[in-house]
Amino acid sequence: MFNKANTPEGINNLTTEELRAKLNKIKCFMLDMDGTFYLGDRLLEGSLDFLDAVEATGRRVLFLTNNSSKSGDVYVKKLERMGVRETFRNILTSGQAAGRYCMHNFAGKKAFLLGNRMLEKELREMGMEIDNENPDYVLIAYDTELDYAKMTAVCDFVRAGLPYIATHPDYNCPTETGFAPDIGAIIAFIKASTGREPELIIGKPYSGVVKDALEITGLQPDELAMCGDRLYTDIATGVNFGMTSILVMSGETTWDDLAVSSVQPHLTFERLASMIPYLDKID
Repeated sequence: MFNKANTPEGINNLTTEELRAKLNKIKCFMLDMDGTFYLGDRLLEGSLDFLDAVEATGRRVLFLTNNSSKSGDVYVKKLERMGVRETFRNILTSGQAAGRYCMHNFAGKKAFLLGNRMLEKELREMGMEIDNENPDYVLIAYDTELDYAKMTAVCDFVRAGLPYIATHPDYNCPTETGFAPDIGAIIAFIKASTGREPELIIGKPYSGVVKDALEITGLQPDELAMCGDRLYTDIATGVNFGMTSILVMSGETTWDDLAVSSVQPHLTFERLASMIPYLDKID
């Protein structure tokens, strides 16, 4: 299905002019982070050059991550350490989007939070009420401090029928040495014990995080591109909500995965920097 020639034209089966035309309408690139812009603590080749090209051609970026185990401030500091200039340090996490959703839709109610202390601190600062003893609903996140007592408690509340929300669906979180179990594995654990899945998932590829992104950027879906390394989250987001979906082959997805997937990107590049020659200045 795919021509894996060493050029973006060959990969996408498009001419240079056609590639330029498809990218020309994009005013803001929404960038996944781990596996797309960096891998673990290693900046991926050409990522900073890509940001320079975005700025030079009159575009913007919004970093959009499903990882709810870290606060927005942590990501800002990480990007700063990697040499990302302040103008590009715009972050939206699934945890932040979930917090805004819950405060709007469960106003005055208290959450049981399955999440680490970093996320709890961020959500409390946003104004969310958290009470893990007498909650009104359940919010689960990627909890890097998970223990059996927490798993027992969350299953008790889910089994009791409380409204049940998850920040994102990812099964694994990429690391420099492979993968760590992510929230999708936690959801599977809870379902095995309680028979229930979340009524709502906020992060990519669902609508909650997209709504926040549209409000933050002030743009229409067809003016946005969702760039990432995962077909079932990043690429599905673009496809599902009328954005240009751009797959980069620098993270989770392999060529074999792409060939058999029912979710197909609009464009595919080896890495973010591969787009640079096709970015023309926009008005």
